[in-house]
Amino acid sequence: MADKSCFTPEEWKTILSSPMLAGMAVTLGDPSGLWGTMKEGIASARALLAAKTDPGATELVKAIIADIETPEGRGAAREGLKAELTGKSATEMKQQVIDKLARAGQILDAKAPTEAAAFKVWLMHVAEQVAEAASEGGFLGFGGVKVSDAEKATIAEVAKALNVA
Repeated sequence: MADKSCFTPEEWKTILSSPMLAGMAVTLGDPSGLWGTMKEGIASARALLAAKTDPGATELVKAIIADIETPEGRGAAREGLKAELTGKSATEMKQQVIDKLARAGQILDAKAPTEAAAFKVWLMHVAEQVAEAASEGGFLGFGGVKVSDAEKATIAEVAKALNVA
């Protein structure tokens, strides 16, 4: 079973930030305005909370959630994101996030091969929940589509980066 001890500190920081990255990729793929972005952020947090109480969650998912629940873990996850994304355009940030997810997938494949597939599927689930959190288009929350074409394309990019079929 994979846990924090299976990874170097830098690798763990990458894995630790991966749930946030999965949600962030979708948000950057089709920004939804203030309310939509807030709904998408809440959806990302809810995905973590749901995994915490999911009896089928892998040990690695549980280890990530346990670490994110600590101030040190949240700080480490944010620190890595902030350093890499500050001062970049939305397009540049999205590409950086996708690249970082690809790196997380590579680390998982190398260091946690028995849990990598399930963890990557979970990350895809996080991305999908974020995409479904706010309608795109429409006016004042009316009309629009649940998941935009841009969000669908971003989810496909995330899947490709994670090497998920």
